[in-house]
Amino acid sequence: MALEIKILDYGDIELESSFLVLARECGRTRRVPVYGFLILGGTYPIVVDTGYRDNAIMETLGMRGLQFHENMIENQLARHGVKVGDVRYVCHTHLHIDHAGKDDKFPMNTTVVINRREMECSVSGLMHPQYPKPDIQHLIERLHTPHALRFEDLELSGAIELIPGVYLEAANAHTEGSMNVHVETAEGLATICGDVIYDFQDQIVEPLFQVNDHEVQVTGNHAGSKRSEKAAVKKLLNSSRFLLPIHDKPAKIENGQVVGRLDMQVPGPVSQTVQKRNWFPV
Repeated sequence: MALEIKILDYGDIELESSFLVLARECGRTRRVPVYGFLILGGTYPIVVDTGYRDNAIMETLGMRGLQFHENMIENQLARHGVKVGDVRYVCHTHLHIDHAGKDDKFPMNTTVVINRREMECSVSGLMHPQYPKPDIQHLIERLHTPHALRFEDLELSGAIELIPGVYLEAANAHTEGSMNVHVETAEGLATICGDVIYDFQDQIVEPLFQVNDHEVQVTGNHAGSKRSEKAAVKKLLNSSRFLLPIHDKPAKIENGQVVGRLDMQVPGPVSQTVQKRNWFPV
């Protein structure tokens, strides 16, 4: 059975628009989804990212959480016939507030997998309070529980195979320890890319305020350089058939361009084709 990815809907958040795309609509609020992903087709289910803990915790960042009963992680997994105890690995693209808030729902014999550098970043204070205390404290408990936590050093090792067809690789963008999760599907390589991309339309399809050919716009929330963020996005566009960020619907990629958008699974039907505006007269 080929691997496939189901999208888990953890609710929405409302936040300032330029937090997502640099200099976009400063002072205006946008509502965006918060997704996680369920990888099926291997020996055991794998979850990538677990959403935010509760609505109240988002207020610590000046954001509004919109999470309801149907968005609870156990209910989202149940839609696909999976219980939290069935999950072998929980992988994290990174540990920000809206990505690692439900790890304590999983038993200690479910192994949480992170890039070691991301754990270091989470306690450095560099992006406080985007790494909230209860989430990181739970990971410390896992750190001292046999087999409950798994570290990789992806900047040094290169890509690591987690299970056949699932690979972990350093993202080199957004946070110091972000990682991408590559999944080999029947229709090509799909990459769960966390927050390396926030918004396909304004960063890639019609990159805001960019005039150079094939230049992408950066996000308004990154720990590294703009150069490294642009390079990380371009690498994704030139290596994967599908890209799955946390706050936007997945995209289908051809020849380094976004050509379609998908809904709640990958592979799956393209729900919307994308055409970039022609800047030159024909």
